[in-house]
Amino acid sequence: MSSYILCIFSIQKSFISLIGQVTLWIEMKTLRISDDAHQKLTALLGELTAQTMKMQTYTDAIESLLSQSVILPPELLNQIESFIEEKKHLGYTTREEFIRDAVRWRLRFLKEEYEYIEIPKGEYEKLQQAIKELETPFLSVNDFIEHQIKTLLDKYEEWTSQKEDYKRKK
Repeated sequence: MSSYILCIFSIQKSFISLIGQVTLWIEMKTLRISDDAHQKLTALLGELTAQTMKMQTYTDAIESLLSQSVILPPELLNQIESFIEEKKHLGYTTREEFIRDAVRWRLRFLKEEYEYIEIPKGEYEKLQQAIKELETPFLSVNDFIEHQIKTLLDKYEEWTSQKEDYKRKK
């Protein structure tokens, strides 16, 4: 009797498995993609697998692309590619790498934890040259600016302290 139940269970399991395959087959679509697109999709699949530490499917890769992609105007993409090509010394090799870095920098800026100032490049370079040729104790323009800020803040703190002492004595 137990072999009979096992046999029925085995048939039911095979039938359920077959129904599952048929259902999946009905829901799946076939996509024709170029070899280049297939190679990129496979690379993305590898990245997803590494990120999640579990096996991923091409469906997962496509869903990831659809949910995580940002569409940028072709003109902007062309500007980015031109910039990367012209400024190879900055180390960017792909648009994605450049865009990730740009977004991180912009988020840091928008968090308002720091203030940024713009100095025209010509003036910055001239100041760097002056710091070097005048043999100042500063290593760079940044060092000079940081020193100026610290010196003024120290003077301000001293002035504030003297002001408070004067008010107390009054």
